[in-house]
Amino acid sequence: MRAIAGGKLTTEALIRSCLERIAERDEAVGAWAYLGADAALAAAVEGPGGQLHGVPFGIKDLIDTVDMPTCYGSPIYNGYRPGWDATCVTSIRNAGGIILGKTVTTEFAYFQPGKTTNPHDVGRTPGGSSSGSAAAVADFQVPAALGTQTAGSVIRPASYCGVVGYKPSYGLLPLAGVRPLAPSMDHVGFFARSVQDAGFLASILGRRPSLVVAEDDDGWTPRIGYCRTHEWDSAEPGTQALLDDAVKALGAAGATVIEVDLPASFGGLADAQALVMDYEVSFSGLFEVSKHREQVSAKFLERFDAGLAVTAQGYDAALEQVRVARAIFDGVMDTCDVLLCPSAPGEAPQGIGATGNPIFNRVWNFLGGPCINVPGLVGAAGMPVGVQIVGRPGDDPRALKVAAWVYAQLD
Repeated sequence: MRAIAGGKLTTEALIRSCLERIAERDEAVGAWAYLGADAALAAAVEGPGGQLHGVPFGIKDLIDTVDMPTCYGSPIYNGYRPGWDATCVTSIRNAGGIILGKTVTTEFAYFQPGKTTNPHDVGRTPGGSSSGSAAAVADFQVPAALGTQTAGSVIRPASYCGVVGYKPSYGLLPLAGVRPLAPSMDHVGFFARSVQDAGFLASILGRRPSLVVAEDDDGWTPRIGYCRTHEWDSAEPGTQALLDDAVKALGAAGATVIEVDLPASFGGLADAQALVMDYEVSFSGLFEVSKHREQVSAKFLERFDAGLAVTAQGYDAALEQVRVARAIFDGVMDTCDVLLCPSAPGEAPQGIGATGNPIFNRVWNFLGGPCINVPGLVGAAGMPVGVQIVGRPGDDPRALKVAAWVYAQLD
């Protein structure tokens, strides 16, 4: 991005390079649901200005685009063209960014995967639901992409694919024009090659200059709370060892590392998040299941039916559980700037019939604070493993600053 802004690379040259990479790799990786090559090149020749200076983007196919099909990962919507751009897409265009195409999503951003593979090993999942966005950035097919997260759909695929993934605090970015899954927990997020790039993009789309991460920190070092979470036993032994070693290295680099144990009451939050998600899906998917049930996957129907079985009282109790937890969480963070924990249980699983387990993302997404996957670790199979930086809700500038510092130590 900075190469374009500094005049070292033209927009047209970058887009042609991206298209060449896609042509070379798309059959194996399958990151794109739609590619607008001609329109992107035409926009590049026009010489777009603005803060983004013609940077090409991939847009998750859950996000509306007026000039490209938006299919939400479902055959029900094959060829559908919305009459508008999502607000986040309009913001990219207004800032001079160029939409290269739509990236593959799982069906309605839930668990039925699309065609995308992991670019590091095409026999493994890229994660989901923002599968195509993570894979496209990881495979150098595009420098940045938008995704969404309701449980772990930015952080987990970013970890599996070895890129930066940033899920901002709930409500920081507008959701207008984004297909809802569970509206109380839906977020727009970013995939990028650096924490600085992710923060810069969020600063534009959210109109929040405070999200720009300074390059020079003048020797500043963070206070990191190492949090193994109540779900620690779900992490593979190799992941546990990698995180333990990473934390030791961060301490040796100057960070103040504090062991943080979450209150016992947090132990049920992952299940509560899953219940809320299913309940809200039973509303967001009602039209498709009612009118096009034969075109809806068995995986989606399973979660939809589970949501129908949730009572309003059970749903309200789960929301009250997280409301109390948010109040407690502020005190948990008193001794540290951020928490550090796993982004995923381990390396990307074999096969592309499932997208992996979001167990290390559910609680943080439910709480609504910023989460950033920082790549840099490598598992026993040679696949990427990320660490997750978690901040207080609304404290995105601090979380990004710490994530950038951690990235520099792990790189």
